[in-house]
Amino acid sequence: MDYLKTTLEQWRALAAVVEHGGFAQAAQALHRSQSSISYLVGKLQSQIDLPLLEVEGRKAHLTDAGHTLLTHAQELLSDAYELEELARRMGAGWEAELRLVVDVAFPKAVLVQALKRFSQEAPFTRLKLSEVVLSGAEEALLEQEADMMIGAYIPHGHLGQVLLNVPFIAVAHRDHPLIQLGRPVGEDDLKRHMHIVVRDSGTQNPRNEGWLGSTQRWTVSSLEASVSLVAGGLGFAWLPQHLVEPYLTQGVLVPIPVELGQIRHTPLYLVFGKGAQTGPAASCLAGILQELGQQER
Repeated sequence: MDYLKTTLEQWRALAAVVEHGGFAQAAQALHRSQSSISYLVGKLQSQIDLPLLEVEGRKAHLTDAGHTLLTHAQELLSDAYELEELARRMGAGWEAELRLVVDVAFPKAVLVQALKRFSQEAPFTRLKLSEVVLSGAEEALLEQEADMMIGAYIPHGHLGQVLLNVPFIAVAHRDHPLIQLGRPVGEDDLKRHMHIVVRDSGTQNPRNEGWLGSTQRWTVSSLEASVSLVAGGLGFAWLPQHLVEPYLTQGVLVPIPVELGQIRHTPLYLVFGKGAQTGPAASCLAGILQELGQQER
């Protein structure tokens, strides 16, 4: 392999001359002597045998060739800075990858906001996000398939903190018989109609949650599917309020006037998989989630 004729240091000096408007200014910005900056840029031009700068008065301007080459060089400089920052973070224990498992009931808007901030604060940590239902979160943690989880249960042997409470509201299509009754709805009324429930994604100890007294029941694998079926008039369900809010606003779905339990609140917990060995990236994301969860309460 041939050796490179130029160095990143030379291209960095050239970039500083252009950015700061001259050799003296570049020297000050890079904490170098003016003569060293002049030497680096001069050697760079001689090594590639191409003029990169034109000096007019006290100002240095790029030639056409210099402009093209510096554009590519700045990409290399950016990559080099990122490489050094990655090495620094890895040396400080920042995780190369973080596995996050989240219950589907967790508000998507909050999750997206949290991950957007996390991507800015931990740009070199890869994220593997999995969405689960009910016991799926704790199962992933116990089987060491997650570094942290947001779920409705705290696994045995772990500590957790409530992030927020998700209100689940009993809803049906505006033309559904339960809505057309025009009176408070009791348990006997619910038993006569199709109940749409979401299947637990866990396989070890799946749970049945909420009221399951109806003899007519369809089971789906996602909350989105449940919302679609209920909005299509196929049954009723208790669904996260943040998911059905647009349908309520449009009048497609209507809260069922259930005598008891029209709204139930489900706490979602943040739990670490490694306890005291939790790394900086996981702690960073946890802090963001806790802050946003506090705002939602």
